[in-house]
Amino acid sequence: MNIKLDENLGSLRIASQLRAAGHDVATVKEQGLTSAPDEELITICRQEARCLVTLDRGFGNRLKFNFSEYAGIVVIRLPSHPSFDDYREAIETLILGLEQAEVFGKLWIVRQGTIQEYQPTEPEETET
Repeated sequence: MNIKLDENLGSLRIASQLRAAGHDVATVKEQGLTSAPDEELITICRQEARCLVTLDRGFGNRLKFNFSEYAGIVVIRLPSHPSFDDYREAIETLILGLEQAEVFGKLWIVRQGTIQEYQPTEPEETET
C-alpha cells in the first residue's frame, strides 16, 4: 500500500514500522508539505495514489472529503494524552487492517485496537 503520513504522524518510528510491514511510505515532512492546507494535501495524495494516514479529525468529515475519490483516508484517534504505546498499538492495528481489507475509496477510523470502516453509499435508483 502507498501511504502518506501526515505531519502529525511523521515520526521515523511510525514510518519505519509501516515500511517494515511492506508499505511504501512518504511523509508530509519529507516532501516539504508541512503546514500545507488540507485540500492541497489530499489532492496530492490523490495524484500520488497514496492513502493518507493522519490524526487530523477534519479528514473524517464525510461532507467535506468524498473518500471514494481517494486511495483511502485513515484517521487515527488516540487518547487525549497518548503514550508511545498508544501510537504503536494504533499503527499495529492499521497494519493488521491493511493485511485483511482494502482501504481504497474508504474512510477508516482507527482507535483502541479497532477499525471503523465507512464506505461510500451507492445513489438510489429512481424509476422513470
